[in-house]
Amino acid sequence: MSVLHTVLSLIVTLGILVTVHEYGHFWVARRCGVKVLRFSVGFGKPLFSWRDKQDTEYAIAWIPLGGYVSMLDEREAPVDSRDLHRAFNRQSVWKRIAIVAAGPLANFLLAIVTYWVLFASGTTVLAPVIGSVEENSAAERAGLPSQYEIISVDSEPVRSWQEVGLAMLARVGDTGEVTLGLQEWQGYRQEEVRIPIERWLTGEQEPNPLSDLGVTPYRPAIPAVIGRVIEGGAAQAAGLQVGDRILSANGEAVKDWPHWVQLVQGAADNKLELNLERDGSQQQLVLIPKSRTQGDGRVIGYIGAAAQPGEWPEGMVRSINYGIIESVGQATVKTWDMIGLTLDSIRKMIVGLISVDNLSGPITIAKVASDSAKSGLESFLMFLAYISISLGVLNLLPIPILDGGHLLFYLVEAVTGRAVPEKAQQFGLRIGMVLLGSLMLIAFYNDLMRL
Repeated sequence: MSVLHTVLSLIVTLGILVTVHEYGHFWVARRCGVKVLRFSVGFGKPLFSWRDKQDTEYAIAWIPLGGYVSMLDEREAPVDSRDLHRAFNRQSVWKRIAIVAAGPLANFLLAIVTYWVLFASGTTVLAPVIGSVEENSAAERAGLPSQYEIISVDSEPVRSWQEVGLAMLARVGDTGEVTLGLQEWQGYRQEEVRIPIERWLTGEQEPNPLSDLGVTPYRPAIPAVIGRVIEGGAAQAAGLQVGDRILSANGEAVKDWPHWVQLVQGAADNKLELNLERDGSQQQLVLIPKSRTQGDGRVIGYIGAAAQPGEWPEGMVRSINYGIIESVGQATVKTWDMIGLTLDSIRKMIVGLISVDNLSGPITIAKVASDSAKSGLESFLMFLAYISISLGVLNLLPIPILDGGHLLFYLVEAVTGRAVPEKAQQFGLRIGMVLLGSLMLIAFYNDLMRL
């Protein structure tokens, strides 16, 4: 069922993104007078198709990893003399630029609309309150205190851990200082801490700025109480029930849920004699955690159970929302900032400040799409906006075969007044195919390594 959910999440996510992207090309092409032959979502043989009054075929194909808009073009096939004025290659260079650019711009517009919906309806976030600072870490050496809220990163205001994370990720690979503005939690005292960095997290496969600095976000204490029992797991087989409070395991007192998890992980395929509290009375059970191997080769135990959620202090869970009109501006600014962050990340990857191991392919996208969908509509929309921006930026890169490569050819034509020679374009397309194929192979390899 989990695999099916992951596959469906990927199909839905890519289906939305591809449809919006290709519709951008389609919509502008129609308004420029170009005849559209086919609008396909997916590649390969169509599962089903239909035609409109302008004889455009709409198709849903069986490989849901992309799509395309096929337009009348003399370079592709002979064109009837009566339709020459509707051929793509016969349009002015500025019309061709508009048609090609419309796809990525449609992805950016989708992100703006998605953020607008989120901001207008309100998003739920956690206040970025520092729970603890690791000993001998960069944060401790800089004097970063716990129980303070981070209110700014490099003088830019932040209101949630997500905003803190994005601001810090923008500094990956940099040398200098990260400046954190702080305010005492539920107090008034403010201070500023500067943490020195040098080629920060350069080459890290999955950079985690907070962890590297030694900062742990505040989390409420989670008691060792069973909140959910998964069917078919070791917990169900042992007779554990929702509401059971674990008091001890093999005679060792259990302090909280993290301590309980530690005991379970260290007892793979071994017996745990439990003393627990159920409905006001104590009971004894025998639990044998199952084993599984982690990516680093460690074997850990698991039982198929989840904790009861802890209670957050008042004010730590907050809602951020704007008016309907104000949300448009906020959504546009958010999209612009994410475009800048994506471009800067690509730049750092090219110069070696960010590892290519961070490239992700369809498997990672599917997993994240599935996880975000399980977390709720808000989480899924955030992910959709981010991927839509990434797709738009990727397609605007000046690589032949992508929209950006075609735009480069047309901009050269607009400046020089002459089209780029066909042989040069074909040579560029071959180079683009090699580059894009190499990137896809690296991304797919990274996906497999993450599994």
